[in-house]
Amino acid sequence: MKEIFDKLSTQCSEMITKRYSTSFSLGIYFLNPKLRQPIYSIYGFVRVADEIVDSFHNFNKELLLSRFRRDCFEAIEDGISLNPVLNAFQHVVNKYHIERELIELFLDSMEMDLKQEEYTPEKYNKYILGSAQVVGLMCLRVFTDGNKKQYDELKDSAMQLGSAFQKVNFLRDVNADFYSLSRTYFPNVNLSSFSNTEKRIIEEEIEDEFRQALVGIRKLPPSAKNGVYLAYVYYKKLFNKIKGSSAEKVMAERIRISNPRKFALMFDSIIRYKTNTI
Repeated sequence: MKEIFDKLSTQCSEMITKRYSTSFSLGIYFLNPKLRQPIYSIYGFVRVADEIVDSFHNFNKELLLSRFRRDCFEAIEDGISLNPVLNAFQHVVNKYHIERELIELFLDSMEMDLKQEEYTPEKYNKYILGSAQVVGLMCLRVFTDGNKKQYDELKDSAMQLGSAFQKVNFLRDVNADFYSLSRTYFPNVNLSSFSNTEKRIIEEEIEDEFRQALVGIRKLPPSAKNGVYLAYVYYKKLFNKIKGSSAEKVMAERIRISNPRKFALMFDSIIRYKTNTI
């Protein structure tokens, strides 16, 4: 009765998503029901890998991530894993033909977090590609469900959206990354003296990526459009709140959107979707 274990596996990834991210959970809820479990499974995989490098400080992170990588590809090859998160993920990878290269790039970016990297523009772009853009492409494989023409048309927009989300996360979490994890992702930026001018340069990049991403969101299949648009609206609102804060404030505290405000954004996005004003 492997079906029972498979169902339990996807439920495990769903629980991980809901525990770690209110915003993504809301976005997934507004996807077509047939898309929810595959996206939960992708997020569960991504979240566990991220936790290895961000949270498991009293353990050998390099060893844990190496085992996770090995177990991931064995699961994909075997079509099963005793790790429920990897079991759910391998099913999605095999069903939607997600390329091994995308998974390798993602795990490579997680390895970069294990090192005290000084990010050059090249390393920064490599990290954004692996940690965010390829995750957008994994989700796009699910959304387009084998439609190669549609996937190719929307590929760039999906990458731009993933990049915008990640850079907003960098700005939101810059305090914790710098002071708790000793990480500085932005190249040629000294966070000890982070200025409004430097912040504005980063924000201009993000604004351009959001513009390009919205073009693709409008072309998504109806089954995916509402949920992706909701995630876009949330991150755009968070971004605007960060833009309205000084560099000093961003370095001093984590900028947030309250849960009541998230639900208000949800209803606004539903109205826009139903009235075709996205």
